[in-house]
Amino acid sequence: MAIDTTYRSTAPEIMDDFAMEGEILRDALDKIASINQLLGGNKVTLDGIKSLIGSKPKDEVIRITDIGCGNGDMLRTLADYAKGKGLQFILKGIDANSFTINHAQSLSKNYQNITYQCSDIFDDLAKDEACDIMLCTLTLHHFKDEEIIDLLENFKKSAKMGIVINDLQRSALAYRLFKALCYVFRLNDMSREDGLVSILRGFKRADLVKYSKQLKLKSGSIKWKWAFRYQWIIETI
Repeated sequence: MAIDTTYRSTAPEIMDDFAMEGEILRDALDKIASINQLLGGNKVTLDGIKSLIGSKPKDEVIRITDIGCGNGDMLRTLADYAKGKGLQFILKGIDANSFTINHAQSLSKNYQNITYQCSDIFDDLAKDEACDIMLCTLTLHHFKDEEIIDLLENFKKSAKMGIVINDLQRSALAYRLFKALCYVFRLNDMSREDGLVSILRGFKRADLVKYSKQLKLKSGSIKWKWAFRYQWIIETI
C-alpha cells in the first residue's frame, strides 16, 4: 500500500499522554534511546553542539538544556563527551512526564552536572529558560506547525548561542525500514505504533525552510543526516 508523506500527519502518539507510566513506557524510552544511539542520532546532536561552541575556551561554562529529554541518554552522552574533552557543561533535561523524569534521574545518578525538571514547556513559555544552547532531539515532530513556531520563538529568546534540532525526515522509505527495525529490536506495540506515526509527523526540508522564513532567522543550517533525519542548527548570537 502506498504511503502518502505529502503533508505532516496530525495523528496522536500514545506517548503524548503525559500521565502515562509503567514498564511499557520505560521499555519504550530505553529502546528509543538505543535505536537513536545505534543509528548515529546522538552524533547528529553532538556535532551540532560542536559547531556552536567552536573554539570557545575549555574553561568556559556552557549551559545546555534538552527539551523532551526522554530517559536522558543524550545528556549522559554530552556529559561523557565533556569529561573526556575537559569541557565545562552544565546540563538540564526537561520533560512533561514525571515518570520519564524519574527514570532519567535514576539512570543519571552518577552524573553531578545533570539535573532534570518535570515541566510542560507550553505552560512555561512566558518563563525564560536561560541557557547557552537549547536541544530538541526527536521532540519537535510531536507538535503542530503553529506550536513549533511558538516554541522556537521562545527558544530563540532563551538560548544565547543557538538551538540544535535533530528530528525525523518524513519518508516512505524510512517508514518501511522502521517496520523492519521493529522486528530486529522486538519493539513493544506502543513503540512500534508511535514510531510509525512519528515518521509521518516528521519533516521534509521544505517544512524547515518554511519555519525558518516565518521565524525570520538570520543564520543557521539544515542538513540531511543518516538515518533519515535532519540536523537544523539555529544560531542566536
